[in-house]
Amino acid sequence: MKYTTLPNTDVKVSKICLGTMTWGKQNTQQEGFEQMDYALEQGVNFFDTAELYAVPARPETYGATEEIIGNWFKKTGNRDKVILTSKIAGAGAYTAHIRENGFAKEALIEAVDGSLKRLQTDYIDLYQLHWPTRGVNTFGVRDYPYKTSAKEAENHLEILETLNDFIKQGKIKHIGLSNETPWGTMKYLQTSENHNLPRPVTIQNSYSLVHRGYEVGMSEVSLRENIGLLAYSPLAQGVLTGKYLRGKKPADARGILFPNYILRYQTDLVESAVLKYEDLAKKHGLTLAELSLAYINQLPFVTANIIGATKMNQLKENINSIHIDLSDEILEEIEAIHKLIPNPAP
Repeated sequence: MKYTTLPNTDVKVSKICLGTMTWGKQNTQQEGFEQMDYALEQGVNFFDTAELYAVPARPETYGATEEIIGNWFKKTGNRDKVILTSKIAGAGAYTAHIRENGFAKEALIEAVDGSLKRLQTDYIDLYQLHWPTRGVNTFGVRDYPYKTSAKEAENHLEILETLNDFIKQGKIKHIGLSNETPWGTMKYLQTSENHNLPRPVTIQNSYSLVHRGYEVGMSEVSLRENIGLLAYSPLAQGVLTGKYLRGKKPADARGILFPNYILRYQTDLVESAVLKYEDLAKKHGLTLAELSLAYINQLPFVTANIIGATKMNQLKENINSIHIDLSDEILEEIEAIHKLIPNPAP
């Protein structure tokens, strides 16, 4: 395994982060246990979860993933071996069953205390705001939705003050953002500096070979402000494994069970790009998944690559990507494809 540190801290984390959002829906508790056991054996010490999980978000599965992780901690006693992240769900149509007051102080208190109880721990290493509540261009929206976004943004000062209280209490160690924009990220950093409050150390946004929108503004923020990317959906919800190519519909795949998760990737442009990346991978003796993950692993603004799997063979391939070093030739060929078909999936 390769390791780095959370920016501006001495917290050592694996470059591969274990994503957990399928546990409690697609995966059973026992399968979640097996994934955590294997990942830890391979040197993965960084686990990511959220109060919202399992997905798809439903009242009956709310908090299920955190409960599975908590049960594993209780069974194994491995809490001190894991750098653990979780997130508060932002306000939105599909989180109304959780709460509707966004990141208000009382919402944060409820969310943090609830996660701690389900996780059976007294602290969370990295606590993240799952997405902005003001309405921004995420989840398949390419352009800023200025007609529908909220006129007022989040109360950044109150949010950071509340998170600071949790840090003082020892309930969380560090804070991060998720699905944020350059403006939102800089606003949090500015508020932190102006009021001597905790500084976000990471931002969890989507990134893949077919969705490199992070490089339009956010990568410079990461590099210049030292706030590391935790890249999620690095395989574009499985599209970058090739399993949906040429009309294939594997019955037990997430994109077939829950088709909304791959709608943004079901275009002719995405298919054309994925076919080219598949040919490139084969040319160099790699699988498409290995090529896709290895590319993200080497990016200078990436702190960790969040991989998720429903099957153990997928998990093993994903974790093994950390041992693949892409040559300058391969990187140049990737850029040639990107130049030809840039960011086909918003």
